[in-house]
Amino acid sequence: MIRNIKICARWEFFSILLLLAVISISIYVLHIKDIVQFQPEVNTIIAQRVSTAQRGSNSVTDPDMHQGLCKFQPLSTKDALEQRHLLDAIAWPETAPLPDPFSLEQTSDPAHSTFTILPGRKGGQWHVGDQLDVMIKISDFKGRPKKSGGDFIIARLHNPQLSAGVAGQVVDHLNGSYSAVLSLLWEGDAQVEVTLVHPSETISVLTRLNIEQPDRMQYQSVFRSGSLQETTTCNVCLRDLQRPLCNLTDPRTGEPWFCYKPKRLDCDTRTTHGTQGFTQNLREGEEKLFQSDVNMKVYIQASGPARVTVLPKEQGQPEVKSSISTTRPLGYYHKGVWGALDGTTVRQFDVPATIRCLSNKEVNIFGDSTVRMWFEFLTQRLPDLKEFSTYSPGKAGPHMSVDRGNKILVKSRFHGVPIRIVTVAASELCFADNEIDRLIGGPNTVVVIGVWAHFGTFPVEVYIRRLLSIRRAVVRLLNRAPGTKILIRTGNPKALTIFYALTNSDWYTLQCDKVLRAMFKGLNVRMIYAWEMVVAHHLPHNLHPTTPIIKDMIDVLLSYVCP
Repeated sequence: MIRNIKICARWEFFSILLLLAVISISIYVLHIKDIVQFQPEVNTIIAQRVSTAQRGSNSVTDPDMHQGLCKFQPLSTKDALEQRHLLDAIAWPETAPLPDPFSLEQTSDPAHSTFTILPGRKGGQWHVGDQLDVMIKISDFKGRPKKSGGDFIIARLHNPQLSAGVAGQVVDHLNGSYSAVLSLLWEGDAQVEVTLVHPSETISVLTRLNIEQPDRMQYQSVFRSGSLQETTTCNVCLRDLQRPLCNLTDPRTGEPWFCYKPKRLDCDTRTTHGTQGFTQNLREGEEKLFQSDVNMKVYIQASGPARVTVLPKEQGQPEVKSSISTTRPLGYYHKGVWGALDGTTVRQFDVPATIRCLSNKEVNIFGDSTVRMWFEFLTQRLPDLKEFSTYSPGKAGPHMSVDRGNKILVKSRFHGVPIRIVTVAASELCFADNEIDRLIGGPNTVVVIGVWAHFGTFPVEVYIRRLLSIRRAVVRLLNRAPGTKILIRTGNPKALTIFYALTNSDWYTLQCDKVLRAMFKGLNVRMIYAWEMVVAHHLPHNLHPTTPIIKDMIDVLLSYVCP
């Protein structure tokens, strides 16, 4: 009987083990199914997804996984809903279809378009604090008024003698007319400037390109083992659905990246990341939409006076506010100095004040070259802040400068792929969110994030996913170290050629900028509004703003760190 009990106990033990094994396998299968399952409602532009690679290898060989040009893990329900709201919020007015066959004559022409300053309610007098309304009428190359909206227009008010300027808000009335609302913030002369950045027809082309050709900027990686070397194409979006892939998706964040698998080498032999080239696949005649002296970033002329005289603010007199928009600017220039209008005070920091502010602090800069410039500015400006490196890291970094006496540490690192400036060692490719997770944080830690300039060729969903990961890392950092100072730099307009328009247009930047501001709204971070600063400034637009504007941005940073 005792023997029977032992046998029963043994069988019971093995049955439990068998049951646990079956349950574990079932859970694993359901998990894999959940990862692989395509969720068509998550995105409408990037219509297909694939799973991450098989756990035992970075090589993806199953052709069923090649379900589209851009490949992602599905978003969570919460993130998918937020993405849908963001896409709705940045939706551009519907643009008219391009003429077929293409004809430039029917497109928006700044030379035949005009703006008019509307009279104020004070009989033509304006005072500091009022808002100025400007009506803009867009016509085609034949002088015919346009009947639809969707043109990309920017406006500013400026006074060259006072080195003053402020960006305006443009409202699209969807019928070929637009309104610019400009705040009057200084006494004296104020001149209106209106610029057609892109006709609506160009927006149609740019939208189509990011849907149909997100791989027009090509990347590559070198794979090497001993004397054997192969180079293959890489991207988030790859066209050849039959070739096996190396899945280089980040295991922590899920940030996707793929390369075609080398024929004779394994995926783990990847040594570098770099840019392969650019393919300009415009339809016949569409290149005419990207002429810098004709219809790309061209001034629109006034039909009457282009300036007003602003009188001092009068006590007790109500301000003239726009009936079109009550949105106020976030800042403006006066006498060459940036002043914030978001409730903060921007101080001017000379070298001694900068050293005092940054003493005993660590500044961590994550992003593209537009924030690497801040690292370079501080390193050049502070006499005892010296760059330290045992090798030449190149533009992508990592960079580090140290002032031992004042205990200042400034570091800069690129945000991870996509990178299209220089060739980078694969071992140096680090995503910003992973780097933020490695920080201890605290009141003596400053974090600067600037991620935007390398995402212009992708559907905006790619950018949204990157920001979701970075935001999660920022929230984790603030939770464990609430005193950490975090600053987010927005994108800025730039000089445009056809290449820059097709790869990083101001319109792409504006879309990303809206997403960035919405996603970090409500968090304990400080935005540095590079878009408004560059638009308002008298210096020409530049991807890398010149030193005076960089100095103003650094003053905003230091004013937040050392109020």
